[in-house]
Amino acid sequence: MLCHTSPAPSYQPHLHNRCHNEMRISLSLLRPAALLTSSIQPFPLITKTKTKTFTTPNPSPVRLPLHRLRFTTMASAYKPEAARVPPAVELPTPPVTKFMIALCQLSVTSDKPRNIRHARKAIEEAAGKGAQLIVLPEVWNSPYLSDSFPVYAEDIEAGADAAPSFSMLSEAAKQLKVTIVGGSIPERCGDHLYNTCCVFGTDGQLMGKHRKIHLFDIDIPGKITFMESKTLTGGQTPTIVDTEVGRIGIGICYDIRFQELAMLYAARGAHLLCYPGAFNMTTGPLHWELLQRARAADNQLYVATCSPARDTSAGYIAWGHSTVVGPFGEVLATTEHEETIIVTEIDYSLLEQRRTHLPLGKQRRGDLYQLVDVQRLSSQK
Repeated sequence: MLCHTSPAPSYQPHLHNRCHNEMRISLSLLRPAALLTSSIQPFPLITKTKTKTFTTPNPSPVRLPLHRLRFTTMASAYKPEAARVPPAVELPTPPVTKFMIALCQLSVTSDKPRNIRHARKAIEEAAGKGAQLIVLPEVWNSPYLSDSFPVYAEDIEAGADAAPSFSMLSEAAKQLKVTIVGGSIPERCGDHLYNTCCVFGTDGQLMGKHRKIHLFDIDIPGKITFMESKTLTGGQTPTIVDTEVGRIGIGICYDIRFQELAMLYAARGAHLLCYPGAFNMTTGPLHWELLQRARAADNQLYVATCSPARDTSAGYIAWGHSTVVGPFGEVLATTEHEETIIVTEIDYSLLEQRRTHLPLGKQRRGDLYQLVDVQRLSSQK
């Protein structure tokens, strides 16, 4: 587990004086016209005496500081609420403030029954360590190969014997009374195949199903070429689920590269984003942690990712390094590439604290840009 702390900055008087002088200079350059556009009514002049304070039109006034008036006027003109369409919902009060999350970085083989038994054992171990939310990797029941997806795919709608991986997750969640973000498995639905993540509540019921929206089609000459679209179909719906451990937005691997999806989840009031993923040996070292920290810091929420363990003999070699990131972009827990289970604490009280210290939601420029949630907007018509 990694913990990062930074020393508090020391007070430096010379910097304070410099900033004060710079403020006086910048304020002196303000155009009087800036005040003419203000919708704020003029404040009465205030004169202080030894015994009381009263209003008067006499000289020697104390006015509201000009920079405060200008800041308030500008903030109102920026229309931060208009930066999200429909407007962002308020962060909901989560059912718990603190809880333990487990990331099961599993080894994956070509033996599907073994993979299912192995995942069940890891879930039981994680629950035994106190985890209330357990996350599995992307494609944990199958080799990560386009040719394997049709062979290992399950009919989730049919359930039972047609979906043994799905059924195991449901039974484990119910028996152990835990919430499970079930990594992802190849799903067959009619003539289509999807890369699908299922979320189960403590009663074993399916709470949400996310089909990977952005398919992993890349070609880096001399490094890696992979085309998910040869066998898989992209999902059509963002997935956010209210669980017993908070509101969770779901993405799968390549989905993490698209910040719009994370922004959309944040605007819907997500506390945590979970991305089962299998970055490779080319993109993993470069982007895996970078993208997680960016999604967390930009949206001021928690991000958890879970990868398969690395198998250097496999046709596709995963990077590993499953990670939990806090709302300031700080790495709370991570690991290397071996098979392991990470267990760490999520503390939702930090969300409001971070957003108070760095009020990005109140500083967005709705007068310049907007994020449109097409699904929410359509549902309101």
